[in-house]
Amino acid sequence: MIMNEIAKNLKSVNEKIKAACDKAGRDFADVTLVAVSKTKPNEMLMEAYEEGVRDFGENHVQELVGKMNTLPTDIRWHMIGHLQTNKVKYIVGRVYMIHSVDTLKLAKEISKEAQKKGVTVPVTVEVNIAGEESKFGGTLSDGEELVKEVSKLPGIEVKGLMCVAPYTENPEDNRGYFKSLKAMADKLSLKELSMGMSGDYEVAVEEGATLVRVGSSIFGARNYN
Repeated sequence: MIMNEIAKNLKSVNEKIKAACDKAGRDFADVTLVAVSKTKPNEMLMEAYEEGVRDFGENHVQELVGKMNTLPTDIRWHMIGHLQTNKVKYIVGRVYMIHSVDTLKLAKEISKEAQKKGVTVPVTVEVNIAGEESKFGGTLSDGEELVKEVSKLPGIEVKGLMCVAPYTENPEDNRGYFKSLKAMADKLSLKELSMGMSGDYEVAVEEGATLVRVGSSIFGARNYN
């Protein structure tokens, strides 16, 4: 992929986010684009950085820490993948936000590390919005209870909710899921909604997403070799 394509892709993604905001009567400034950079080399991240991107999302702690140690210090790192409790200590106090808090056990570990380091960790609680067996997080029915329990823990600030909607060819298929998550966030008086990926972020923005996690539409298809 030619590097300057990243600039073109970013322009296109931002234009689509703005159009979705306009359609929904929302302010473009209320939506943060998190560039999902997993498996991508630092050169590509720097291309996005030079275009003004400061929010990057990673799925794996080892890769996240490696990039964090070598790239500019004003980057806001988002942990968006499934987080194991034994990896928590490596990122608490270093990441801007942990999106994927999917169990009380994980939240307690984050709380423990946060207290140890004297920091408060912003998180979103992951909801398995479609009840898929392959996905993590509380369901719509028990997600509220999880949010309430996590909110009681010291060193954690629950900012909102996160979901990974089902993969679909038609983004409209996920509109109902995004509506449900927004309704849950409103009920719990939570502001942040981390929802929407390359295939459906426009619909997610129309339904209230404040953080969209976009990877392949910016950086191109991932290479897992």
